[in-house]
Amino acid sequence: MSGPVPGDGDAAELAQFGYSQSLERRTGKFASFAVAFAFVSIATGIFTTYGSVLNSSGPIGIWTWPIAVVGQLAVAFVLGALASRIPVTGYHYQWMSRLANPVLGWIIGWISFTFLAIVVCAVDYTIASTILPVLLNYESTATIAWLITAGVLLIQFLLVAFSTPWAERVNNSFVTLELIGMVALTVLLLVVAAIRGDMDFGNLFSKGAVPAEGFWSFGDWTSAGPWMLGFLLGAFTIVGFESAANLAEETHDPERVVPRAMCQAVLASGVLGFLFLVAVTLAAGDPIALAESGTPIADVIESTLGSVVATLLLLMVVLAIFACGLVIMITGVRLTWAMSRDKRFPGWQQWDQISPRFHTPFKAAVLYFVVANLILAIFSRSETALFTLFGAATLLPAVMYASTVVLYLIKRKSLPANGKFDLGAWEIPVVAVAVVWLAFELALFRDSSFKEAWSYVIVMVVIGALYLGYLLATRGRHGLSMPDMHSIDAELDREAAKD
Repeated sequence: MSGPVPGDGDAAELAQFGYSQSLERRTGKFASFAVAFAFVSIATGIFTTYGSVLNSSGPIGIWTWPIAVVGQLAVAFVLGALASRIPVTGYHYQWMSRLANPVLGWIIGWISFTFLAIVVCAVDYTIASTILPVLLNYESTATIAWLITAGVLLIQFLLVAFSTPWAERVNNSFVTLELIGMVALTVLLLVVAAIRGDMDFGNLFSKGAVPAEGFWSFGDWTSAGPWMLGFLLGAFTIVGFESAANLAEETHDPERVVPRAMCQAVLASGVLGFLFLVAVTLAAGDPIALAESGTPIADVIESTLGSVVATLLLLMVVLAIFACGLVIMITGVRLTWAMSRDKRFPGWQQWDQISPRFHTPFKAAVLYFVVANLILAIFSRSETALFTLFGAATLLPAVMYASTVVLYLIKRKSLPANGKFDLGAWEIPVVAVAVVWLAFELALFRDSSFKEAWSYVIVMVVIGALYLGYLLATRGRHGLSMPDMHSIDAELDREAAKD
């Protein structure tokens, strides 16, 4: 007699939500963590935004990081609780559709897609615009940056479209390298700076060139205060950890593995990222002069550890950014496929297919690749392209997180306890921290510097609203019902029967 086939239990759990197993379950614990950690990518976030913090808040702005970590960790716990109960590809879209209604689910799904389409451009553009010119010593232009970014997108597309196992192997390797590299850099910076006597503890509390007047203020209706803008360092960097939930149908025991991977990624990124920020700031020398550099992190490492180590850092950052973009593309493709599977993404008839040869959502990958390149082309001639891309990539996840946390707050009492990931007695404090943090974070985006980012968001929302109107007109509200919408109620009935 043959025993149970590995993964049969996961397939049975998936069937409760109205879907059959169509993606291969290969993702284990480390791979799930690596997906979440790669999307966060502290090397990417800190390298690209540390200079902005020096200019907006001064070195003391790094102390916003621990607060942001606590806030995002609370969000991760809440999203983890949802991911454990609805372990289905599509993350925010699935959660909102099943617990609120399919119309709101579609809206949050579209917002998620617009975020994933632009953030991959923002991340990959960093390689071409700020790192390779320093690493290879050439003067970058808008055209060169555009072409290089398009090339990076192409390599990521080939991995995602043709082989999920190879995409995971590349990501696992680069995440391991990033973890080892960031720990080594932090230790080396602290040790060498201490031996040389180059540590300046005053830097940790310096405002740099930022005026002291009004430094701690919240700002007014159209601007945030200098200290408040420092929170964008953590707000931009510590996002995307829930990407592990978008691979739920490819993960073994996702109810247990995915939530833990999300929280572990935020915690590891938060602790390691802050230690690295402290080390860099202590060894920064003159923070006012450093703020004028386009690559302040690389400058500090080169002056402290030498050009060879600085070059190795830049190589590590390139690989970390590549892994980040790769995971973003995987997440975007899975979301496109998940919404198409439910017949509610434009052109869904093409994008809901799984390639029998490659076992990937091949056509959905093609669509995502084309959309990302269109967005890249739109911003290719903009002098402020990088800031606009980053601004939109910070604003959109804040909207997604706030919507989902509010949903959890409303529906938490009706969610079944699965015994694999529950907040228990900590539920109310955790949700309270998440709500306060997200309300504060969203308030930062009233600053006028985010005007172009808001313009992108509005344009994409209008496009989505038009298509949603078409769906409602042709199918009606009931035509958007999710497969097996009673799965949560059935689970509640089963739990009640056990009692």
